[in-house]
Amino acid sequence: MDPYTCSPGFYTLDPQKTTKPQLILGPFQGKVACQTIAFGRGVCGTAASTQATQLVPDVEKFTGHIACDGDSKSEIVVPIVVGEGEARKLVAIIDIDCAEPNGFDEVDQQYLEKLAELLGRSCDW
Repeated sequence: MDPYTCSPGFYTLDPQKTTKPQLILGPFQGKVACQTIAFGRGVCGTAASTQATQLVPDVEKFTGHIACDGDSKSEIVVPIVVGEGEARKLVAIIDIDCAEPNGFDEVDQQYLEKLAELLGRSCDW
């Protein structure tokens, strides 16, 4: 991951939307980003609804990709989940866009998932 071509950010669970869950934009760095994203929509919404990391080497090949930043070529989205078993709940996601194709690999995924786990345990969501 080249930090000079990547734009990191967070989306958090919107506490106002209880019937149709959505994410709302949190802290981020980079170009203008989508303000809200429905669960199941785009890379971020897919990570939120599945509670699984989305490692996308080419965003043009991801069905339903939302082009918030036209320069984005690849993306990794890691869910931050709290609770155990049936009580697991998504509280936020880490979203990083890259201006280069294949900007992320399994090593990036491994460490970002560790960060997400630490944030899930350490923050008062």
